[in-house]
Amino acid sequence: MTSAILVLNAGSSSIKFALYEAAQLGVLCKGDIDAIGIEATIKVTGSIAPPLEAGTGLPMRGDHEAVIAWLLGAIRTRLPDVQIAGAGHRVVHGGARFHTPVRIDERVLAQLDTLIELAPGHEPHNIAAIRAVADVWPQAPQVACFDTAFRRTQPLIAQLFGLPYAMSEAGIVRYGFHGLSYEYIASVLPEFAGARANGKVIVAHLGNGASMCAMNKRRSVATTMGYTAVDGLLMGTRSGAIDPGVILHLIGHEGMSVETVTDLLNNKSGLLGVSGLSSDVRVLEASHAPRAATALDLFAYRATRELGALIAVLGGLDILVFTGGIGEQSASMRRRICEAGGWAGITIDDAANERHQSKISGPTGPVDVFVIPTDEELVVARATRQLTSVESPAQ
Repeated sequence: MTSAILVLNAGSSSIKFALYEAAQLGVLCKGDIDAIGIEATIKVTGSIAPPLEAGTGLPMRGDHEAVIAWLLGAIRTRLPDVQIAGAGHRVVHGGARFHTPVRIDERVLAQLDTLIELAPGHEPHNIAAIRAVADVWPQAPQVACFDTAFRRTQPLIAQLFGLPYAMSEAGIVRYGFHGLSYEYIASVLPEFAGARANGKVIVAHLGNGASMCAMNKRRSVATTMGYTAVDGLLMGTRSGAIDPGVILHLIGHEGMSVETVTDLLNNKSGLLGVSGLSSDVRVLEASHAPRAATALDLFAYRATRELGALIAVLGGLDILVFTGGIGEQSASMRRRICEAGGWAGITIDDAANERHQSKISGPTGPVDVFVIPTDEELVVARATRQLTSVESPAQ
C-alpha cells in the first residue's frame, strides 16, 4: 500500500492533478484534464498512470464538479494500492487574510466563500474540489496554497491603487496571481542561471490566464495583475487591463447588469472575444482569419507593453523567463515578444527557440532568456507535507 499526497489545481477550463509518494514526494503520476465543459480530454504520465487513462469514462461535456467527481472516483477505484494521506489545493485568491499555506477546516472554507467574487472563474472550482475530497476521504487533512501569497514581498507602493487610503486599508489592493508558478520558477532559477538568478528577473506566465512578475533577489517586486485576476495582460477569455470608464459606460448607458459585465470581462473577452474564434493560441496561430491575427497581435502588444513597464520598475533586466502553456509551447509568441524587447537588450536564437530549448537567448545579448516549465503542483505538495506531516495512509 502506497501512502500518497493528492494535489488538485483547478483552473478556469482545466484541472491539473498529481499523486506524490508521501514520504519523499516522488511522482506517482501527473495529469491534465483540459477543455472542461467543451470536449474534455485527459493526459496522464507516471508509473501508475495507465488505469486513469484506459477506458476513462470521463464526462467530456461535464462541468468542473462532474469532472472532479469522476477523477476522485477513478483514483479511489482504479488505484486500489494508493491511499490518500493528505490533499493539497491551489487556491487562486487568498484575500487579505491568507499570506501562507493553511490547513483547511470549516472556518477556512467559510472565509474562502467570501472571496468567490474576486476570482469567479477559479475560486468556486477550488472550493468544490476541497469539498469533494472531504466527501471521498473525510479523514485526510487538506491544505490550501494561495496564488496571491507570493506578492507579499512587494513594496506598499506597488500594491496601492489611486483610491481613498481607507479602501486600501480595507484590502482593496493589488494582489497579483500565479504566485505558485512564480514561487516554483524562483526556486529552480539558480539551476539555469547561477548567481544571475538573484538579479533583475521578469517571469512571463503566459497561458489561458496570463501575467508577468518582476523579481529582485527572487522576491516579487511588481506584477501585472491586480485586485482580481482580470487585470493586466490580455488572456484567453479575460479582457486584461481596461479603462474603468468602459465598465461604467456598459452599466450606465448600455444597461448591462453587474453580472453581465462580470461574465463579459471574464468569459467572453480576451483572445476569444477579439478573434471571435477561439481562446487557444494554437488554434489562432493555425487560422488564416484576419481577426485571429489581430488577437495574436494584441496579445503580443500587451505583453510587450507590460514587459517594458516592469523593466522600468526594476531599473533594467538580467533574465526573462517564459512559462505557462503559451510561454512553454508557442515559439512564435516568444519570438514576437523578444524581438519587440530588443531595445532592452533582449535577443533570441531562432533555432533554439524553435526547438523549445531551455535557453533561447542569443549568444551575445546581455539578457538571458529561458523557457522553464512550471510545476505548481510540486509547490503545493511540499506545503501539504510540511503542514500535515503525512507519513501513513488515511484510515
